Amino acid sequence: MAAEVSVAQLAIERENGATVLDVREVHEYIEARVPGVQLVPLATVPDALDALPRDTTLYVICRSGVRSQYAADYLNDNGFDAISVAGGTMAWIQQGFDYETGDDQ
Repeated sequence: MAAEVSVAQLAIERENGATVLDVREVHEYIEARVPGVQLVPLATVPDALDALPRDTTLYVICRSGVRSQYAADYLNDNGFDAISVAGGTMAWIQQGFDYETGDDQ
């Protein structure tokens, strides 16, 4: 099972330039997201492997932390260093961190 970080830790990692993958569906991404995430819906993760950086830790976020755990496990099994974000985007918003909305990809 992939390691997890809290949204508070993710906020710190983002300040240091972390790569964050959002594995939710497009409509969820449009509703609300962590600023600067890269949208890679869970079903498309296998097809995206060649486009993802292998030289950095990938922080994986979803709505509540379930899909991100699946994605991080899959990424780790395929040679990436991936960490799931516990609580997901909902926890991010609930803890008062800034977020974006709209379809700006």
